[in-house]
Amino acid sequence: MTTIAEKTPNGIIYRAAKTYPVPDVDLLTLLFDTKHSSAKPDTLLHISAADPSLALTTSRTRDLTQATSAALRKHFGIGVQGAGKDICSVISTGHYLLPVLSYGIIGAGGVFSAASAASTASELSKQIQSAQSKLLVTVEGTKAAAVKAAEEAGWGPNGGGRVLLMSEGREWSLKAIQENGQLGQNLIDESNKLPWQKITDPYELENSLVILIYSSGTTGLPKGVKLSHRNLVAEAVIPCDMFKAWITSSRPTFEYRTLAHLPTAHIAGIQGYLINPFYMGGSVHWMPRFDFPGFLEYNAKYKITYFFTVPPIYLLIAKSPNVTDQFKTLEVAISGAAPLGKDLQHAASQKLGGPDCFISQTWGLSETTGSATVMPRDMKDDTGSVSPLIPNMLARLIDDDGKDVEIGKPGEVLVKGPVVCKGYYQNEAANKESFTGDWFHTGDIAEFRNGLFYIVDRKKELIKYKGLQVAPAELEALLLNHDDILDAAVIGVDADNGTNEVPRAYVVADKNKMSAQQIIEYVKKNVANHKQLRGGVVFLDAIPKSPSGKILRKDLRVLAKREQGAKL
Repeated sequence: MTTIAEKTPNGIIYRAAKTYPVPDVDLLTLLFDTKHSSAKPDTLLHISAADPSLALTTSRTRDLTQATSAALRKHFGIGVQGAGKDICSVISTGHYLLPVLSYGIIGAGGVFSAASAASTASELSKQIQSAQSKLLVTVEGTKAAAVKAAEEAGWGPNGGGRVLLMSEGREWSLKAIQENGQLGQNLIDESNKLPWQKITDPYELENSLVILIYSSGTTGLPKGVKLSHRNLVAEAVIPCDMFKAWITSSRPTFEYRTLAHLPTAHIAGIQGYLINPFYMGGSVHWMPRFDFPGFLEYNAKYKITYFFTVPPIYLLIAKSPNVTDQFKTLEVAISGAAPLGKDLQHAASQKLGGPDCFISQTWGLSETTGSATVMPRDMKDDTGSVSPLIPNMLARLIDDDGKDVEIGKPGEVLVKGPVVCKGYYQNEAANKESFTGDWFHTGDIAEFRNGLFYIVDRKKELIKYKGLQVAPAELEALLLNHDDILDAAVIGVDADNGTNEVPRAYVVADKNKMSAQQIIEYVKKNVANHKQLRGGVVFLDAIPKSPSGKILRKDLRVLAKREQGAKL
């Protein structure tokens, strides 16, 4: 099912040849209580990879979800003033009870807003202040950063009772960290349950706020992407119903098992672990965080049949001699978050599953609730495309003047449809910049050929390191905050044979006062691991800028290519 291009009075519109009905229902009702969801009461949904005796069935997940909703409503008033108003931020590594928290927040009428487990206290503090969070939930491993972030946000000593520690073991608990640093009693009372509100009104579903996910901006601080019930339901139903049709026709014995190894602070983790496997009636085996030996072990041990991951991990699979038959049960492998080169696509595919397990590519953003393109299971492409549009979505390709480009020519991708977010949280300037009516400007440059899309460049300046976003503006602001740095610019430079991108800083500073290594160490102390200056530091006499003062990053990219050429 390729994408078709239509010349209309309003320009060239790209669309899938088929559409899928999206039910008018809220997310939790879709997953737990409709015929659309394949999960049965005894389906094992979420399992600890380290200890598979720690597992949740659908029935148990329902009970804990409603008990969690009741506790959040009773002790913190979540949802009392109506749904979509109370932001509940979460900083956590991956574990099998995390989905219960997310469903419980949504069930109470709150908004689930995850933060990267790698966040520094300063970064987390800015996020919870931007979101105006009512609560911050953490696990033991991120507790210190959470408490410090809450204190920096002005919540009081140890977070003033608004930082909750959640359990990761056999029993489910939420305990408030008190002002003296001690833990309070378990707030979860399983005898007290709060059923979620079933929503069927299309307008309410479309304009709800359920999940707030932070996507790094290119010209300022990270922006909160507002996702609705309609967004999340559509991103489950459309690609998964395509998948179910393939299973029915071609793989009637297929059993959905995946491995949670990517961060749940990103859309790939939220939709890919909390929602879509549930809808498919599948199991998620949870790793706390990615480590390659564990990844190999668990794929083999649990006979994983389906996973989505990012190019740097496919590079490890392709290059590592430790990869033997760990992926022999894998039937579906998908790559996203960054382009996957054709050569790596072939090399990694040769180590996966059987002859039919060839890596396909998907493309999307937080703002499209994940995948906006997907490869139908009865199709295979080895030309490097990012697949056709998913059904129900429309796209345009435009030039810098906003005019549609001819078919086959590169242009910025604009999309609209049920998975496009409801804009940015309390950020009208970003909304005006990113939306033209219902059309969302993705910032990615693509070409359309033979029914498929090819991402050829990125108009946005985001750097993507191992699938994690790094905003140049954030690092530039930090560098400029140093007394001895007069000016700075940051770009991404290729690493790991072109499968990865790392930040490089160009600075105007006196080399006698500070070295490149001192600048690297300064940044290292102030930002998360994935934002560090792995691309190095280059001293310049002046940062190239336009007459209006904008950094000319294209000039820096030319300079970077010259530097790379000089090293060869």
